[in-house]
Amino acid sequence: MRFRLAIIGAACLTVAACSSSSKPNSSATTTTPATTAATAPATPDRQVWLCKPGLASNPCLSNLDATAVAQDGTKTEERTQPAADPKIDCFYVYPTVSNQSTPNANLKIDPAEIGVAIAQASRFSQVCHVYAPMYRQVTVFGLVQPDKANRTIPYADVVRAWNDYLARYNDGRGVVLIGHSQGAFILEQLIKNQIDNNPAVRKRLVSAILLGGNVTVKDGSDVGGVFQNVPACHSDHDLGCVIAYSSFDNPPPANSLFGRTRTAGQHVLCTNPAALGGGSATIDAYFPSGRLGGPINFTLKPLASTPWLHYPVGLTGECMNENGATVLHITDTRTKPSLVLRDSLGPTWGLHVYDVNLTLGNLVEVVRAETAAYAAKG
Repeated sequence: MRFRLAIIGAACLTVAACSSSSKPNSSATTTTPATTAATAPATPDRQVWLCKPGLASNPCLSNLDATAVAQDGTKTEERTQPAADPKIDCFYVYPTVSNQSTPNANLKIDPAEIGVAIAQASRFSQVCHVYAPMYRQVTVFGLVQPDKANRTIPYADVVRAWNDYLARYNDGRGVVLIGHSQGAFILEQLIKNQIDNNPAVRKRLVSAILLGGNVTVKDGSDVGGVFQNVPACHSDHDLGCVIAYSSFDNPPPANSLFGRTRTAGQHVLCTNPAALGGGSATIDAYFPSGRLGGPINFTLKPLASTPWLHYPVGLTGECMNENGATVLHITDTRTKPSLVLRDSLGPTWGLHVYDVNLTLGNLVEVVRAETAAYAAKG
């Protein structure tokens, strides 16, 4: 049962939310002021942070050691450390993971949030300080009984945390926004309402990584959908841009929840972090080995002595339009897979559960290159 809830917990906020036709809360459309830490209020920070520099227990600074698995199954251990002094920040909003029995979670940090922060955000500590706010997300219970959940609360919580981050900690630093599923949908609203039309804040946006969130653009363009001024990333030196996709290993069915929009003249954006300029490329996958703890393990038993399994070969990704859906198509050529990819939520979801981990190595390296480009911009 726990494993089943874990799989559901990585899923999209609601079936309705998977459509790009969902509208953000109209009451939360004010623009964030360009406040820096130099003018931060002296009052205590009452925001509950899952990850933040200086926390006594920070899951985003967890053990990064990995076991690399070659095409023939040969395993080699790799040692990796968080950066001592990263030059940028990352602001991470986690997907639906709470197993609390209420439609909306409270702000208590449970093993579910710790586990997903390790699985999705901790490897970014190689290139950035990771800030991850707790928020009263729609829970797994709220996901399966959507009429009982309040969907304005999660967004309001994240906006409050974003303002707190800007006021107290940003100090003019570049920032990467990272979200998956429910987290991606919330960050889409935040960018649209707080960043897209605010040049002072937008200039600090290194990039936005929004996976499993159906980011839309105009046909023939890389803007003009949900965002007007935040285009798709076409290289790892582009700044102020977005990386977005949903992953499938089979053609999406006609009723797939991702890769489709009902808005005429638009399509769902797909950017392959392994080949931002387009085409097929080997993706660099990192999966929890089963030793990380928390719900997002993908496996019921440890598959290595390290917390991570690394697949540098054997998986390729390419953005494709299949059956009218634009998705990142994953091809698995591994001959001895220790971890088998499955559409655990059914074919309409594709490989949604794995969206982040399939290209986690690529994403970290893209952010590393973007950091250098951001520093060079001055």
